[in-house]
Amino acid sequence: MSTIPPTENQDPIKDSIKDVDVTPEKAFSKTSEFIPKSEPATRRDRTRTPSDMFEKVVFVNRCAKVVKGGRRFSFSALLVVGDKKGKVGVGFGKAREVAEAIRKGTENAKKNLYSYNTGPSTLPHEVIGVFGGGRVLLRPASLGTGLIAGGGVRSVLEAAGVKDVLAKSMGSSNPANVVKATVDALSKLRTRSQILECRGKKRTPRPVQEVVV
Repeated sequence: MSTIPPTENQDPIKDSIKDVDVTPEKAFSKTSEFIPKSEPATRRDRTRTPSDMFEKVVFVNRCAKVVKGGRRFSFSALLVVGDKKGKVGVGFGKAREVAEAIRKGTENAKKNLYSYNTGPSTLPHEVIGVFGGGRVLLRPASLGTGLIAGGGVRSVLEAAGVKDVLAKSMGSSNPANVVKATVDALSKLRTRSQILECRGKKRTPRPVQEVVV
C-alpha cells in the first residue's frame, strides 16, 4: 500500500475549514428587514364623495372668451349630491378644466346638504316649487310607478331617495332654475304630524277593528 505524501502547498487545516459550510449572520443595519418600514403617508382627499353618497352631474356649460391670442375656454358644472334618505345638496363650480369644475361643484354641494320630509317611497302630498323662471310640480304616486321625471328634477329626486313620483316642469328649461325649483318644492313638504301641530291639534290613533272570521 503506497501513500502519497502531502505537497508543500497543501494545508490540512485550511482544507478542513473549507469543508464546513459557515453562513455569516445578517448584519443589523438601517436597511435591515428587522426594522419596520414606515408606510408612505396618504393625503386625505376632502372633496371625495363617500361611497354611500349619490353624486350626479346635471349640466356642464362651456364659455369662450375671445382675446388677442385666440379664445380662452372656461367651464361651469352643476352637481347634485344626496344620501338617498332625504338629504340633498346642490353645488355649482367654475374652472378652466371640466374635472376641476366638477370637483368644486361637489365640494360646494356637500357644504349645502339639507334634510327634507320625503317619505320612504313617495312624497307626503302635492307641492309646487318656484325659483326664478323655473316652476316644478311634484305629485305623489302609488307604489311601483317609478320616477316620472326628467332632467334636473330626476337627479334631485334620485339623490333624495324618492322612488315613486309624478313630476312636471312648467316653466323655464334652464337646468339651474329647474334644480333649484325642485329643491324649493322639497323644502315645502310637511308631514301629517307637523301640519296638525301647526293647527294646534293632536294626532289621535285610529281604532283597530277586529276582523271576525
